[in-house]
Amino acid sequence: MADLLTVQSLSAGYGRAVVLSDVTFALGEGQALAVLGRNGVGKTTLIDSLIGVTRRFAGSVRFSGKEIATLSPEARAQRGIGWVPQERNVFRSLSVEENLTAVARPGPWTADRVFGLFPRLAERRHHAGSALSGGEQQMLAIGRALATNPKLLLLDEPTEGLAPIIVQEVLAAIARLLREEGLAAIVVEQHARKILPITDRAVILERGRIVHESASAALLADATPLERLLGVTER
Repeated sequence: MADLLTVQSLSAGYGRAVVLSDVTFALGEGQALAVLGRNGVGKTTLIDSLIGVTRRFAGSVRFSGKEIATLSPEARAQRGIGWVPQERNVFRSLSVEENLTAVARPGPWTADRVFGLFPRLAERRHHAGSALSGGEQQMLAIGRALATNPKLLLLDEPTEGLAPIIVQEVLAAIARLLREEGLAAIVVEQHARKILPITDRAVILERGRIVHESASAALLADATPLERLLGVTER
């Protein structure tokens, strides 16, 4: 399997602050990676570095075989990197449908197909983004990223702050994207057991470094690294 994304010895941060240090990993075509870690360890900074809004101190980021570390966020998006930010950032004054069509690029993911993935959005297609619940805004943020028809989808804490029933809906949609649609993705998540069942591999960050990397199934089978590094004990 060819690597879609290769990150080699990446050190990055904001201003003079180095947040990530010597981060190396690869993601194959159609693979899904869970990025785990406690608060403040650099998970969001890793996503920010992939979309191009941090300061790179060292290392390389190759996407589809080409170096993108010096490209702007807009150029990276055009290459096929889709992003669902932690803050969602939907266009609040636009309708649900307008949110999707405003950023759409040619490809299989149309507004109607997004509505098929998230029926709640279909029911609210003419509602303004500001009129949606938090869960509906998260669905819209995912749908908007899909409408750009990305090769790689980056999701930053997609279940944070959502009601349990909405968490299940969002996770089911993400599982469909990863398992049935074969979309490559990197998913940042604090709650490991939510995301490990639907990803292929996992890394755990601590103080801006990768301190564990394995198959997701291996982490589920032997939770020792989760218990040691994340304090996860629940089953």
